Amino acid sequence: METTNKKNNILDREENFHDHWADSINIDEVIVDELFEASTSPENRIIIKKIGNIKGKKILELGCGAGEASVYFAKKGAEVTATDISNGMLEVVQKLAKEHNVTLLTKQSVSDNIDFGDETFDIVYAANLLHHVDILSTLREVARVLKKGGGLVSWDPIAHNPMINAYRKMATEVRTRDEHPIKMKQLKLFSKYFSSIETETTWLFTLWIFIRFFFMDRIHPNKERYWKKILREHKKLEKTYYRLEKLDKFFLKVFPFLKRYCWNIVIIAKK
Repeated sequence: METTNKKNNILDREENFHDHWADSINIDEVIVDELFEASTSPENRIIIKKIGNIKGKKILELGCGAGEASVYFAKKGAEVTATDISNGMLEVVQKLAKEHNVTLLTKQSVSDNIDFGDETFDIVYAANLLHHVDILSTLREVARVLKKGGGLVSWDPIAHNPMINAYRKMATEVRTRDEHPIKMKQLKLFSKYFSSIETETTWLFTLWIFIRFFFMDRIHPNKERYWKKILREHKKLEKTYYRLEKLDKFFLKVFPFLKRYCWNIVIIAKK
């Protein structure tokens, strides 16, 4: 009973946080294409390259937030279902879909009890979700609703970077108290439900951009979400980002132990 109550309390906090966030969203300011094509969105650039043509594919997005990814997939011809714990966010998704002249299905759902039948989807997409939920039970449900040969594509923050951990301690108003960034040892959990797993890490030397936001631009993490700012200002940041990304690729190849100190990890898991 205590475990159930604890889980329910966490879900309530997550729902309330994201409902409140949804109330503050201006549809005209939500960017879609940049989330997958901007220089400062390496995670989704990796994912799009991996999954290829998605026209006609059935895609489930877990924890869709404002729905940028779901709308992007729909624009590329996929049959998309967007789910989230927050009804407020799902209302935003439908408005965003209308703004971009696409249709998709929305449904309120939690990740460890997905309200769809076995082997329903070709792809499950989850961005910044796993560090909010119980990973093992979520992976079990994802594997259940994926068709044979289907795949989970996801990306989340990693737990081991000291600078990002300091950032998290400051950004108390724009993140939930129950977040638990991914630890590298947790990657072994995927093998329980998936036959193969590929990973790539992003943002090492490129985190200089965050340092500049804080020390030079004097932007406090509670005043502006850095992960949104890098997308809005991607054109201005592009040259700097790509120079630093070259350093990232070189050092992560030569010194692979540095991967644990990146900001994010992309995970491609095949059923």
